[in-house]
Amino acid sequence: MNSFSKNLVQAWTSLGSRFLPFADAATPDVPLSRLLRLSLFQVSVGMALVLLIGTLNRVMIVELKVPATVVAVMVSLPLLFAPFRALIGFKSDIHRCELGWRRVPYMWRGTLLQFGGFAIMPFALLVLSGSGQAANAPAWLGQIGAAIAFLLVGAGLHITQTVGLALATDLVPEESQPNVVGLMYVMLLVGMIGSALVFGALLSPYSPGRLIQVIQGAALTTVVLNVIALWKQETRDRGRKSSPIPDPTFAESWASFTGSPTAIRRLLALGLGTMAFTMEDVLLEPYGGEVLGLSVSATTSLTATLALGSLIGFALASRILGKGADPFWMAGCGAWCGIPAFGAVILASPLQSPELFVCGTFLIGFGAGLFGHGTLTASMRAAPKNQVGLALGAWGAVQASAAGVAMALGGLIRDLVLSLGEPARDGSGFGDPAGAYMVVYGIEIILLACTLVVMAPLIRARDQQKTVGSLVK
Repeated sequence: MNSFSKNLVQAWTSLGSRFLPFADAATPDVPLSRLLRLSLFQVSVGMALVLLIGTLNRVMIVELKVPATVVAVMVSLPLLFAPFRALIGFKSDIHRCELGWRRVPYMWRGTLLQFGGFAIMPFALLVLSGSGQAANAPAWLGQIGAAIAFLLVGAGLHITQTVGLALATDLVPEESQPNVVGLMYVMLLVGMIGSALVFGALLSPYSPGRLIQVIQGAALTTVVLNVIALWKQETRDRGRKSSPIPDPTFAESWASFTGSPTAIRRLLALGLGTMAFTMEDVLLEPYGGEVLGLSVSATTSLTATLALGSLIGFALASRILGKGADPFWMAGCGAWCGIPAFGAVILASPLQSPELFVCGTFLIGFGAGLFGHGTLTASMRAAPKNQVGLALGAWGAVQASAAGVAMALGGLIRDLVLSLGEPARDGSGFGDPAGAYMVVYGIEIILLACTLVVMAPLIRARDQQKTVGSLVK
């Protein structure tokens, strides 16, 4: 490493130690530079999410002329693997190999699955579009190829994220775990924002050849980032391979995990809260354009506003939870923030106030950041040392599944309500676009209220005073 590279690394590390809210996660054994390097696996996951949900979603519908129904099915296929995250986490908890690793082999498998999916994806999409030299290929071949590609990438990113978070938890003591969670999810947002900008620049102007290059470049970048992230991170314990103590089965571990009096309640609260915060994900931009008359550029900036709110929410949660606050209290604060946030979005229509709409969108992201950080930290703290992977996998399975179902329900409910009738003369009624959106936002407020009711017994009253005291300080 030359002197310039050394100075750059030192400057970045110094900047992180001074300003980043998760810098306290660093310890003498695990410096911030090592944690930042490990967090690169989240950058690769963010890149995959942007490519699947954003870039390819648009390219398949607009440029490749693939029917929207087929695209929706393809994009939703990765969610089929989400329920298996608990099993993957459990397997990484008990894995034995000659090299003495538990997490690394599974992260490497996830990386290879992502690489394989990206490698075959562009050619499958070209066959699916039926254009050019692929016009003579049977349509079913493209559909099967695209389905396999999306499934492989989805399985790979779920495995990588679940086991990567478990590895990050293994490296630091319990008091540093909230800040590590903040770091990992901030890097996920960084990966998504950076990838969106890069993909947009590389695909302008669009051509099938450039699409192939971008996807294959993403495949190579995924491998490079994950190899750098994993290098010398996990301690090798070769004694595990020959240990006479038998490992529990998944059924036994799951029974032990759910045997806790609060385990099912935690997962139920997570599912309800996640649905409440994600049902509007595909509706905010159409609502701004159709009801408030915002331009395309203005509605596009809503994604950045939502992400900024989440980023600030994660940062604040990291700081407060790092002082020992109750994570369920923090998640409850996120749910309480969400109720006036959706109220502001609803009121933006009759008041015709884009400013109120933007403020509500920011608060939705902020509340989601607090809620997500709180529930994930609670899952980590509640897990025994030998069940961290299982606990994080269960959290990821419920969170991803609930988000996927909520986004689908949001669009379905909006279309269903809109089809119930024509708008009244005064512009009100279920047939009015604003009314259809408001029904969805109203359901989200109800779900947040249900989340608070389910989560109330989990909040330790004795920690609330401690939390308030830390905020005053």
